[in-house]
Amino acid sequence: MSTSEPSNSGPNLTGPGSTSPGEGVPSGGAPYGTGFNPKRKRSLFGLISDVPGQISALVKAEIAAFLAEIKAKAITLGVGIGMFVVAGAIAFFALGVFIALAIIALALVLPLWLATLIVGVVLILIAVILVLIGINRVKVATKQDPDGIAASIHHDVEAFKGVGDYGH
Repeated sequence: MSTSEPSNSGPNLTGPGSTSPGEGVPSGGAPYGTGFNPKRKRSLFGLISDVPGQISALVKAEIAAFLAEIKAKAITLGVGIGMFVVAGAIAFFALGVFIALAIIALALVLPLWLATLIVGVVLILIAVILVLIGINRVKVATKQDPDGIAASIHHDVEAFKGVGDYGH
């Protein structure tokens, strides 16, 4: 390293927009411009007056970072959901192919109309069974729970009013 190149070993205390060390320095040693001046002292009130602006800038930066993160996650989620939709469409058509295969396989030993009727009846039976299971699940999910959140909220409201049974 030659002596004419500036060294990067120490921090740059001149700030942005100021001249490099040694350039534009008057005989007093302080650089020209708006750079850092260690001899300049600020009052406590001046420092305190900067706090709201710095907090505001910090909050804005945090919100921008949060929005950028949410946007990236939303894009990734959208791509994932799109892949599920495409996979579902392909599976739907594959199911049709397998149903046709079942009809063709039965048509080898039975007349075509009877093979088609058997496969159709089996599919209807599967659909009815799935509907009955679904109805049962919906009834279980919508059944009123005596110890559930609605009862807890009602109990809390009565306790707030000073009526009802509540413990101390």
